[in-house]
Amino acid sequence: MRVRIVFGLSNKGATVPFHHQFLLANVINTQLDKYKGEFQGFDLYNFSGLKGQTKVGKEGLHFYSNKVTLVFSSTNTHLIDCVIKALFKQQQVEIGKLLLIPLSVEKEIVPVITSEMKYICLSPLVLLHPNEGQAEAKQFINPTSDEFSDILYDNTMSRMEKSGQFTTEQIAGFYKFQIVPDKDYLGKIRDEEKKFARIFPAFDRSNKYEVRGYTLPFTLYADPEVQEFIFNCGLGVYTNKGFGMMDLANSDPNNRTTPMELPLD
Repeated sequence: MRVRIVFGLSNKGATVPFHHQFLLANVINTQLDKYKGEFQGFDLYNFSGLKGQTKVGKEGLHFYSNKVTLVFSSTNTHLIDCVIKALFKQQQVEIGKLLLIPLSVEKEIVPVITSEMKYICLSPLVLLHPNEGQAEAKQFINPTSDEFSDILYDNTMSRMEKSGQFTTEQIAGFYKFQIVPDKDYLGKIRDEEKKFARIFPAFDRSNKYEVRGYTLPFTLYADPEVQEFIFNCGLGVYTNKGFGMMDLANSDPNNRTTPMELPLD
């Protein structure tokens, strides 16, 4: 299930770092810690960066909209309810220099999932975990290469198997998996001398690492159950730290939500 948590912004013009997933991860972990270890070790959740009207400045992203939105997703609806309840018990949530007031929650309508889905990245997609080597985690891997798809395939199958939601036979049947980046986008980025792959900070047990994240549109060819897992749990590594959240390309997000009542205590 995917929800959008809507906040009011009480100090327009305030900033967060350009990449602020680690700040959001701290806030979410703090909310989960209130449930006394109930979710310890569970990592099948994912979230976007903050969305709103922004301008880039020296200090980071300046937010100027009245409302700011966070997309949060998990296969565990109870976890989603717990995060929402914990956030809405607070009069104000501070992320970077933003002072946010929880206002409402919207539930995303489940899209039609097929074996061919085109995605955009709501947060950077990370291929390699720093535990595999700090240098390796920062290396550039061409997204048009088989290696790019193979790494993400192995990681996704490992996560799906670890989830306990799929049998060994089902995992073995999910052999179709190919990522095809949008060539027009890559060409445009190259022509404009911009970057779609950057080094980002990531934190694990208070240790700071650097990882390479990719932000690009692509088409994924895979079994619909694999697509659904990725849509709800993210793609790549560090998804529970806000990396690898996907959304549908060429889709109006405003037409894909319905109001959601706040969960009761």
